[in-house]
Amino acid sequence: MALLVRLLPLALALALGPAATLAGPAKSPYQLVLQHSRLRGRQHGPNVCAVQKLIGTNKKYFTNCKQWYQRKICGKSTVISYECCPGYEKVPGEKGCPAALPLSNLYETLGVVGSTTTQLYTDRTEKLRPEMEGPGSFTIFAPSNEAWASLPAEVLDSLVSNVNIELLNALRYHMVNRRVLTDELKHGMALTSMYQNSDIQIHHYPNGIVTVNCARLLKADHHATNGVVHLIDKVISTVTNNIQQIIEIEDTFETLRAAVAASGLNTLLEGDGQFTLLAPTNEAFEKIPAETLNRILGDPEALRDLLNNHILKSAMCAEAIVAGMSVETLEGTTLEVGCSGDMLTINGKAIISNKDILATNGVIHYIDELLIPDSAKTLFELAAESDVSTAVDLFRQAGLGTHLSGNERVTLLAPLNSVFKDGTPNIDARTKNLLLNHLIKEQLASKYLYHGQTLNTLGGKKLRVFIYRNSLCIENSCIAAHDKRGRYGTLFTMDRMLTPPMGTVMDVLKGDNRFSMLVAAIQSAGLTEMLNREGVYTVFAPTNEAFQAMPPGELNKLLGNAKELANILKYHIGDEILVSGGIGSLVRLKSLQGDKLEVSSKNNVVNVNKEPVAEADIMATNGVVYAISSVLQPPAIRPQERGDELADSALEIFKQASAYSRLLFPRRASVILPGLLFLLPSLPRAS
Repeated sequence: MALLVRLLPLALALALGPAATLAGPAKSPYQLVLQHSRLRGRQHGPNVCAVQKLIGTNKKYFTNCKQWYQRKICGKSTVISYECCPGYEKVPGEKGCPAALPLSNLYETLGVVGSTTTQLYTDRTEKLRPEMEGPGSFTIFAPSNEAWASLPAEVLDSLVSNVNIELLNALRYHMVNRRVLTDELKHGMALTSMYQNSDIQIHHYPNGIVTVNCARLLKADHHATNGVVHLIDKVISTVTNNIQQIIEIEDTFETLRAAVAASGLNTLLEGDGQFTLLAPTNEAFEKIPAETLNRILGDPEALRDLLNNHILKSAMCAEAIVAGMSVETLEGTTLEVGCSGDMLTINGKAIISNKDILATNGVIHYIDELLIPDSAKTLFELAAESDVSTAVDLFRQAGLGTHLSGNERVTLLAPLNSVFKDGTPNIDARTKNLLLNHLIKEQLASKYLYHGQTLNTLGGKKLRVFIYRNSLCIENSCIAAHDKRGRYGTLFTMDRMLTPPMGTVMDVLKGDNRFSMLVAAIQSAGLTEMLNREGVYTVFAPTNEAFQAMPPGELNKLLGNAKELANILKYHIGDEILVSGGIGSLVRLKSLQGDKLEVSSKNNVVNVNKEPVAEADIMATNGVVYAISSVLQPPAIRPQERGDELADSALEIFKQASAYSRLLFPRRASVILPGLLFLLPSLPRAS
């Protein structure tokens, strides 16, 4: 019985098949891409893989899902061809590739995978062919015939002129003294070669591409009796220098060399790790205005940010880039790395002039433009790349440019250029003060702002922060784009010019002749003190014309009844501050009268209760005022609703009276309660 219990799990597993057993190891990216290619080719028979071929070249790629539908590699069109998957061959008269390739030794397998030139050079050495045909377990990364043909003539001559030293050593560097399949080729690993135990660098990318010293794996995992063959697209050579050493010996990196030394990053670039250095040449530095370059070179923090923006966190070989991808730099910014044909691009620009210079701790690509991060820029430089140039010109004209170019910690609230489509204000004392109120006295980040926060400006004003469901506003102006945080200043792109508050709601109304009748009505209704004290109000202010449009009798009746007048006016006052940028499609704003106002915005027109607003966002220290052209009326209460309200009130009175009677007259409660119930009006809910 005990034996049966022990054997039962095994029997169930065998009966149910693989699905019932534990899942095997996760497939590598290369295996997943190969699996997708096999899936796309299955209609042509067993073991057929779909391959994308760049038109006009011999470059082929196993296809992933995205590339399959786009039919492009590096922006260039491809055609789909179908061929036997690695390890299989055709059989005459049969569909697909049903037969597994016969196993033979490494030397013969080289011919099978299309590396006959490697076979030829192996023959020329005295020692290597017997080793490849003999017992053992080896891995060879075999260059394709095209890879050998593309070698510079002088390099090839130096190899074949000394076959038993130079050529033998070169071939041995392509070999590992054990069997290594693609599922073992991990990103950033190093394999020990058979030439002086020199390292071979392996990178296995998420898109399924595997590189060996930045040479792309073309055909992988071709088994042999004494090892495995991987076909690669380049002849690889030993790597001896780290990134820092390459910078030191290359004349084109003279300025970069000085910058690295000044920043102290040489320790990083000569240490362990796997980085990508987008190395700016001397020419790249010369393209930058001398004033900007000298400022950055003289500022250790800005210089370090600049250089860190040229260092990627992992090694990125050019062959791995077949479409656009986002990569993070050590500085923390994101670069868009892509390709256009044979050219690599950074943020859409083909600025890489030399690629895949391999180092022991990564790879270098030469670039001929500096990648200056926001964190190393002044506000002037940030604004030059944004849609706020008109506002910045106003600061310059007003003599306030030093605030945007110095080392003062500020936040610039810069309106979009479109705000000035009808013209810019004249530069006078009032405009200058207004511009100073667009500069906050500290360097902010919008993600740390909170509702109700106050910000101090260089113009001496206090600005309030309002946070709504879909917008973040400072007074009447809302943030229209992501922050740009510079060396000392932060740029907030705003959707309009700020109008700082100039007094309380009552001050605003008294200072505008359009609202003289409203001011008189507020005073008659006894609401003046409320609108003068601290608070948060949204006031929909009827103009004189709005009152004059009412029938005279109705207007006189309203103005003569202080209680009703106060009720109507309170219906025009919301119990929070709502600026137009925070409205969205529809907001139901509770009024001080109790009913809700329906506030909406469409095509930059604000409506309240479907009536258009004449002027929005007149800011006050305790609220915001909207000028409207009609007097709003609270919704009428239907008779049934009024009856329900009376019934609810009566029931509440009855409950309270019942409680008191039980407490004060416990023995007579049975007599008092029916009497109370009899006194209740016979309303629907009272029953």
